[in-house]
Amino acid sequence: MAVKLEAIPLRIPEGCNIIVGISHFIKTVEDLYEVLVSSVPNIKFGIAFCEASGPCLVRREGNDDELIEVATENALKVAAGHTFFILIRDAYPINVLNVIKAVPEVCTILCATANPVKAVVFEDEDGNRALLGIIDGFRTKGVEGPEHVRERREFLRKIGYKLAPSSSVVGLLTQRSASRGRGKPS
Repeated sequence: MAVKLEAIPLRIPEGCNIIVGISHFIKTVEDLYEVLVSSVPNIKFGIAFCEASGPCLVRREGNDDELIEVATENALKVAAGHTFFILIRDAYPINVLNVIKAVPEVCTILCATANPVKAVVFEDEDGNRALLGIIDGFRTKGVEGPEHVRERREFLRKIGYKLAPSSSVVGLLTQRSASRGRGKPS
């Protein structure tokens, strides 16, 4: 058998994000379940973990049947030992990445995204596989200009990940003082 390199599209259901990483121990799937279920109220998720020895099974857990099935489907397509696939709904990667990285078995996170994703997989002459990396989204098209900066900053404030100037304490105090004719607070 010849060696092979391929880019395998991963499935991400509408409204979900995928987190792909590499770990090293069978208890990974249960530890990931525990940190996810205790991190974000009402999070829905599915986890699949590819064993690299013994029976070489896909181990799976989660609290949403559809997401468990899709995570399992992605794991079987990649079929590379010690890789894990997490699909989340009703939460964002930013809400869970630090607790996932803190799981002792987790070696690395390759992506956390809602973008289209392809897994770059190498297969050796014996049919064993390695996940080399991830194609996350699309090719870069240029460098942001002033209008893009403004749009990025507005978007982050719109979704609540940054404070709008008028919603900060200083902004509110400034508005109050100005409306009373006192100018800026000292």
